[in-house]
Amino acid sequence: MSHSSFRSDDGPSDDSCSPFREPRRSARPSYLKCRHCGLEFSLDAPGTRHRNHCPHCLWSVHLDDTPGDRASLCRGGMEPIAVSVDPRGEWHVLHRCGTCHTIHLNRVAGDDDERALLALAVRPLTRVPFPV
Repeated sequence: MSHSSFRSDDGPSDDSCSPFREPRRSARPSYLKCRHCGLEFSLDAPGTRHRNHCPHCLWSVHLDDTPGDRASLCRGGMEPIAVSVDPRGEWHVLHRCGTCHTIHLNRVAGDDDERALLALAVRPLTRVPFPV
C-alpha cells in the first residue's frame, strides 16, 4: 500500500462529474445508477454535503484527488473495505480503488443500507486468521 493515498471526503461539493452513470439530460439529474449494483438512488444524501457512494452496495468511483475536486484521472471502482468511527461517533466507510489502490474515507449518509454497513463492520470476524 505504499502507492496509496489517504484522504477524507468531507470537502466541497462539485457534482459536475458524477461517480455513477447519469441519465442523459441537459439538467443535473436527481437520480443516478450505480456502476456496481445497477440500482438507482437519489443525489440527495441525508447527513452529508454530497453523495459519494451508492447507498445500496456502498461502492464508489475514484473521482477525487482531494475532496470534491473531481481531478482524479483514474475513475476506478472503489470497493468498501471497512468502516471506521471517529471520536464524535460518526461512521465512515473506507474505500480502496481497484485500479490504483488509493484509500479514501467517506462519511456515511443517512440513507445508507444499515445491513450493508453492519456486514462490512463484522467482516473481519468472519475471516479470523487463526483457529477459533
